[in-house]
Amino acid sequence: MRYRRCSLLMMQVKEDRGLDLQAVLQGRAELQTTLAWQAVAGHLDAPVVLSEEEVIALGRMAHDAWSEADAYDGCSEVLSGLIAKGLVISDEESAATFRDADARVRALNGWPLTALAHRAGRWRGVDSAHEMRSNNLVTAVELHGRYGPPPAAVSHHEGTPIPLPVAADEDFDELMSRRVTCRNFDPDRALPLQTAARILKRTIMAHAVIQPAPDMQILKKNIPSGGGLHPLETYAVVRNVEGLENGIHHYDPVSHALRRLADQPDDLDGRVRLMLAGQEWFVDAALHLIQVARFSRNFWKYRSHPKAYRAILLDAGHLSQQLAISATLEGVASYVTAAINEFDIEDTLKLDGIASSPVMMCGIGWRAQHLTTTEFDPAERIWNNGRQHR
Repeated sequence: MRYRRCSLLMMQVKEDRGLDLQAVLQGRAELQTTLAWQAVAGHLDAPVVLSEEEVIALGRMAHDAWSEADAYDGCSEVLSGLIAKGLVISDEESAATFRDADARVRALNGWPLTALAHRAGRWRGVDSAHEMRSNNLVTAVELHGRYGPPPAAVSHHEGTPIPLPVAADEDFDELMSRRVTCRNFDPDRALPLQTAARILKRTIMAHAVIQPAPDMQILKKNIPSGGGLHPLETYAVVRNVEGLENGIHHYDPVSHALRRLADQPDDLDGRVRLMLAGQEWFVDAALHLIQVARFSRNFWKYRSHPKAYRAILLDAGHLSQQLAISATLEGVASYVTAAINEFDIEDTLKLDGIASSPVMMCGIGWRAQHLTTTEFDPAERIWNNGRQHR
């Protein structure tokens, strides 16, 4: 058997606090702090607890060269344990799952810290709305009561301010002022197909395709992208769009077409709520758009680059604002959120979570006539005493 350390690995000390049982037996209530080594690997879905022996052993192994097991001068039980945990990669058939996942990480050419950050930051089955309500962290007043005042909205700088001219509002200023994130969608009003198609055209459709080589395409869209790579892939969850069958589709920006996936959830709204981490105020949108980062496309150019992952997140920001403005122009509402259950989306879309993984969800639909969930509309451009402006 041959072995080597996995390609991306970070060690951290995990600190847990709990009641000191020995002190409790003696009639005292005291906290006890427990320290333990924890490993986060680029190909594993969860951290792994390690012994000090295992930490030392990992520090003696190379990740880029195979070693023979009979040459390992440590304890064979430690080596076997690390193979079972997936932190040491073996060429044995029983370790094929870990080996294949690690091979995909190696082929990705990602910068280790950002690759680990994305993997470790994914959620599964989180109900963020329930947690906010349970901890009284829904309103600004509740947040202030728990955490105190936030940092100042604008940082202070010495010096004499130089007033700038304020231009008169134009049509675009009026459009921008009506861009308000929607938390109250009409669940029953269908979105016209032409409206949805125009928003996709202005947001994520490819308006030109450049082919520098027979097996290479560069897309021109209406949004900027780091290196012109456009690594975000869109999956459309159709909930109520005229002329389209409800379900999950893949959007092709080159042909401007949807392809319905073969496997569909039995309860579409329930699956959307799960993917949205319990944010039920977004579920009723007529069309949800899942933005999946294809890391392999971005890292093809930016190999092991410390800014590559940041560029992907900037791409997502550009896309969400373009979507919001395009929706507002059409008179419909929109939302965007990064609070998503990545694991559950990956399971739904059959993504490996390594080369492809979601970074945000957004959506469009008609706004409800009555305000049920609070929306941030301080200028009152949308709502008037809980009812939409006419």
